[in-house]
Amino acid sequence: MLLNYVKIALRNLWKHKTFALVNVIGMSVAFASCLLLFMTAWTQLSFDDFHVNRDQLYMLYEQSGPVEKSSTMPSPLAPALRKELTADIEHITRVASGGGLVQYQNQEFEKDVQFVDPDFFAMFSFPMQKGNPATALNSLNNVVVSEKTAQALFGHTDPMGQTVLLRLNETWKPFVVSAVLADAPENSSLKFDMLARFEVNPEYQTNKDTWTNQYHTVYLQTRKNSTEAALEQRLRPFVAKYFANSIKNRKRDGGQPDENGDLTSLRLLSFRDLHFDTEIGGGNSSPVKRSYPILLLVVAGFIVLIACINFINLSTARSMTRSREVGMRKVLGALKQQLVFQFWGEAFILCLIALGLGSLLALSMLSQFNAIFRSKTSFGDLFTPGMTLTMLAVFLLITFVAGGYPALFVSRLGTIQVLKGKVSLGKTGTVRNALLIVQFAIATFLMGCTMIAWQQVSFLRNMPLGYNESQVISIPVGDRVNGRQALSLFRDKLVQQPNVLSVTGAYKNFGRGLDGSTYTSIVGFDHKSRTVRSHWQPVDYDYLKTLDIKLLAGRDFSRQYATDTLTSLIINETMAKQLGEKNPVGTLLNVNDGEPPMQVIGVVKDYHHESLKKTIQPNSLLISHDWPILYILVKVAPDNMPATMATLKKAWEEVAPKSEFHGSFLDENTDRQYQAEERMSKMFISAASIAILLSCMGLFAIAVMVMAQRTKEIGVRKVLGASVGSIVALLSQDFLKLVLVAIALATPVAWWMMSQWLEEYAFKITIEWWIFALAGLLAVLIAFVTVSFQSIKTALMNPVRSLRSE
Repeated sequence: MLLNYVKIALRNLWKHKTFALVNVIGMSVAFASCLLLFMTAWTQLSFDDFHVNRDQLYMLYEQSGPVEKSSTMPSPLAPALRKELTADIEHITRVASGGGLVQYQNQEFEKDVQFVDPDFFAMFSFPMQKGNPATALNSLNNVVVSEKTAQALFGHTDPMGQTVLLRLNETWKPFVVSAVLADAPENSSLKFDMLARFEVNPEYQTNKDTWTNQYHTVYLQTRKNSTEAALEQRLRPFVAKYFANSIKNRKRDGGQPDENGDLTSLRLLSFRDLHFDTEIGGGNSSPVKRSYPILLLVVAGFIVLIACINFINLSTARSMTRSREVGMRKVLGALKQQLVFQFWGEAFILCLIALGLGSLLALSMLSQFNAIFRSKTSFGDLFTPGMTLTMLAVFLLITFVAGGYPALFVSRLGTIQVLKGKVSLGKTGTVRNALLIVQFAIATFLMGCTMIAWQQVSFLRNMPLGYNESQVISIPVGDRVNGRQALSLFRDKLVQQPNVLSVTGAYKNFGRGLDGSTYTSIVGFDHKSRTVRSHWQPVDYDYLKTLDIKLLAGRDFSRQYATDTLTSLIINETMAKQLGEKNPVGTLLNVNDGEPPMQVIGVVKDYHHESLKKTIQPNSLLISHDWPILYILVKVAPDNMPATMATLKKAWEEVAPKSEFHGSFLDENTDRQYQAEERMSKMFISAASIAILLSCMGLFAIAVMVMAQRTKEIGVRKVLGASVGSIVALLSQDFLKLVLVAIALATPVAWWMMSQWLEEYAFKITIEWWIFALAGLLAVLIAFVTVSFQSIKTALMNPVRSLRSE
C-alpha cells in the first residue's frame, strides 16, 4: 500500500511538472534561506552554552544612578569580596588584557594574553588537554596556552615546561608553560591565546591597593544555595563600606539614586546574558542584541511561511483538476484518512526533494553568506543533537502545514459533486485570498524596513563628523615598537614627501581600524566642589592640524611652550559647558591630587570622537609622555592616494620592520562602527527580495489557474466587444485589491518596529510617509506586472477557440 502511494505521488508530480517545479523552487529557496538564517541565529543563541556552571556564573558591574554602568573594577575588589562574602561566592576571578607580544627561540608572535586568577579554571569549562587545572597557575611565572597557540609556537614539540618570553612594560620576562587548554569555541564570550596570573599584569603593582583605578573585569560563581537577588542585596553594605568616597562625591554633586535608592551599587550580569548586553557585556568578543538572532528567526519564518502559502494555494487550486480522481477513489472504497495520507505523502515527497536541493543551495552559498553577514556559520553546526532535532521538528511542521490543509480539503470533497464536475472552492477561495494578503503584507513590511534601515546607514555614513575623515590615514603602532619613537622616525621619513601634509599621533583611534581594537579612557576630578568627567585623549603635536578640527578659542599645542607636555589641556565645547566657566581658556583644573593643576589653553568645536549612537561627550586633549602613542595619523593630499598609501607602507616597513602595516582611512574606520546596521539592512534586502520572488511565483501560478477557469467568460466578453485593456483590468483588479489590503496592514507594523529600532541612536533619520508610499507602490507594480503578464496572454486569445474548447 505504501509503495503504491509513493508511485502514484511520483506519477502525479511528473504529470503536473509546472506545479511541481513552482513548489520545488519556492520551497528550495525557502529551505536554503531558513537553514542559513537558522544556523546563524543558533550560533548566537547558544553562546557560552558549553560552560557547565553557566547558570551560576555572573559578571560584576558598577551602576551609578539610574543609567550609568561600568564593567571595569579596581584590583582590591575581588580579594575583598572573596574574604567578606564567602558564604555566597564559591569562585571569583579577575580578567584583564595586557601584553600581546610573545617570543620563543628568537621568533616573535602577536598573541592575545589575558591575566586571570587561578579560580578561572574551576569556573569556566575550557577542557585542559595537558596539565592540572588545580595547579596550572600556582606560580607567578606560569603561563597556560591554547592548542592553537601551542601549535604556532612549538610545532610538534611538547609545550609542557617550555619557556617563552612575554613583553610587559617594555621588558621581556620569562614564563614556563604549565598547561594546554582546548581552543575556545567560536560561540564563546571569553577568547584568549594565553593565560597568565593576574599579579603579573603590568597595571597590578601600582594599583593593587587602589580603589579609584578600574581597569579589569570580575567574574564570580555563586554557591548553589545563593541567588542573584540575595547576593545583590548583600553587596549593598559591602559597597557602603568600600565605595564610601565615591558615594560621598556623588551625593555632593547631586547625583540621582537608582530604583533602590542607591547612588552607587554593584550588580550581577548573568553569564547567559553576557553576549547580548551591548552596553557592558560581550566579554572580549563582539556582543549583539538578543533581538538580532530573534530577528533572523522571524525573517526565516516569514520566508518559509510565504513558501508554505504558495504550496497551500497551488495545491488547493490544483485539486479542481483531481476532483474526479478523488471521487473515483471514494466510490471504490477509499477511506478519508487514506486520501489524506496519500495527498500529504505527495507533499512530503515534494518537500523532501526541496529540502535536498535547498541544502545544496545553502551549502554553495555558505561562504558568500558568511562574508556578507560577517558570520562564522558552519554546516557542522547542523549535526549537533539539539540542532538536528530542532531542524527535524521544523521540517515535519512545515510539511504538515503545507501538505495537511490541501489534503484535508481534498478528502472532504463530496463524491456525487466531484463525479458530476460540480466542485466549488467555497470557503477555500476566501482562505486563498487571506493567504495572498499575508504574503504581500510580509513582502511590503520587509521592503519598508529595508528602506528605513538603508536610509539610517547612509545617514550615519554621510553625516559630517567635525573632522577630516577622507584624507587622514590611521596606522596602528602595535606591540613591537615604542609608539613615540616610531612616530618621531616616521615623521622624519615623510618630511620630504609632497603628498604628506602632516603627521601626528594619538592614544585612541577613530572608529574601528584594521587592528580591530578600540581604546578609551575617562577621567573624573573635582572642580568647584563637584565632580567633572571627561574622555581623556593623549595626542601629539599637530593633532588639530592633521584632523582639521576647528579651534574656537585659545591656541593649539606648540613646541615653543615646554609646559604643553606637562600641564596643558585642549577641551571641546561640551567639556567647556560642563566646567561652567564663562571663558574656560586659562582655567586651572586639579586633575590629580598632589600634582600641579592642568590649564585649559584652547577650546575646539565639538566633533564626533565616538559612534553616532552616542551623544557628544566631554573630551580633553593632552600631550603626556606617561601615555603611549598607539596610533599614527597622517593627513595626505587627495591626489594619487594609492601611491601615497604605498609610500606610507614602505616608510613604515623601514621604521618598524617587524610590525605589519595596517593603515586605513578614517572614513573606512568609522564605517566599521556600523557593521551591525549594515548587516541588518543587507538581511532585510535579501529577505525582501526572496519574499517578493516567492510571492510573485505564487501569485503567477494562482493567476494562471484562476484565468484558466474564466476562459469561457473572457471569450464571451470579447465577442460582446470588450477591449484587451478592459479585460486585463478586470482580471487584475481582484488581485490588486488584495495587495492594497496587505499594504494597509503592513505599514503601521513596519513604522512601529523601525521607530523602536531608531530609538537606539542619538542621531537618526525621521521616518517619512513617502517611504511606505514607495514600498506600497513597488508592491502594487510588482503584483500588477506579475498578474498582467498572464492577463494579457488570456485576453489576446481567440474567442472562437476559447468558446469552442469549452
